[in-house]
Amino acid sequence: MPLGTGNPAPATGPWRVRSDGGYPGGVTFPVVGMVGGGQLARMTHEAGIPLGIRFKLLSDTPQDSAAQVVSEVVVGDYRDLDTLRDFARGCDVITFDHEHVPTEHLRALEADGIVVRPGPDALVHAHDKGVMRAKLSAIDAPCPRHRIVADPADVSRFAAEGEGYPVILKTVVGGYDGKGVWFVRSEADAADAFKAGVDVLAEEKVDFVRELAANVVRSPHGQAVAYPVVESIQVDGVCDTVIAPAPDLDDELAGEAQQLALRIASELGVVGHLAVELFETRDADGVPGILVNELAMRPHNSGHWTQDGAITSQFANHVRAVLDLPLGDPRPRSKWTVMCNVLGGDYPDMYYAYLHCMARDPQLKIHMYGKDVKPGRKVGHVNTYGDDLAEVRERARHAADYLRGTITE
Repeated sequence: MPLGTGNPAPATGPWRVRSDGGYPGGVTFPVVGMVGGGQLARMTHEAGIPLGIRFKLLSDTPQDSAAQVVSEVVVGDYRDLDTLRDFARGCDVITFDHEHVPTEHLRALEADGIVVRPGPDALVHAHDKGVMRAKLSAIDAPCPRHRIVADPADVSRFAAEGEGYPVILKTVVGGYDGKGVWFVRSEADAADAFKAGVDVLAEEKVDFVRELAANVVRSPHGQAVAYPVVESIQVDGVCDTVIAPAPDLDDELAGEAQQLALRIASELGVVGHLAVELFETRDADGVPGILVNELAMRPHNSGHWTQDGAITSQFANHVRAVLDLPLGDPRPRSKWTVMCNVLGGDYPDMYYAYLHCMARDPQLKIHMYGKDVKPGRKVGHVNTYGDDLAEVRERARHAADYLRGTITE
């Protein structure tokens, strides 16, 4: 059985009361309001289509990834409370493809009686890294040494409290994919981190073995499931490759990571998908351990492999969770699944590249986001699966590089 907690959901969700065998007004399918029009919203919408779930989208522009495919799109600013309130009318539940909606706006929506999942008291831990670190420390989750720093001189004091430079600096809000993160070797290096005018979190530089991710999904009544722990390979601060499950990961450590993610989801009151990004470490005696790096309360890049490699994808389970439906089986379909991100390069005609990729590998799964191709931009990903890890990795890497144009044969 898949690792999980709790019981399946009741037969009815909180927004529909079934009395005489039917639903009020004959309406049987809820409307999910998705704030944010990126690729995560696009793929979550796709997962809801077989269930007949209606989606309503609040998007920055009509050209955003999800706005191209969702039928009901509202173009507006998620930072404006009146826009959020207008958007929420007619939605049974509100969820997100990013963590940037102001917490006070989400609390206002809840005060209006709108169902928000994950709620503001949970989502703030993904929105604000300072709040996240404080909470994780309070529940004894293993974390790197850290504290909020006031200025470059304070960074030097933080460094001196430990093993010295280098240290990692992060803006507490707004950072992603390597943005808002600095690797600093001196007090002078630290100056740029304070130019944005927001709080800065200092963390020790962890000497880690590799990066892992534990993905879990939790429903409002507490049912939860855990996917296999994966290895996440970063290039220049951006996720490049995900291997599921993480190769050669100690079974006990894998279970510890899953249980930690489930405990964090429960302690923080998460509803929906939670990605816990981890560092795998070794102590002086070679004993393995884990430290929490980041949290994301939405479908996550480290879970894209589940679209083709798991019985129930992260996107489908996120939809189920926010609607308080019974969660699906997270177990893998194949021994190995590899996801490679497709980044934009100098070769914009990716559609023509399908001819080569599909002919070379009929089992290849390509997922494109409908974005204009720009150097370094995530425009899609590919999934491969099979029994031979080296072969599966090579197939995924070849397809991603060919789509990008870095190889031509």
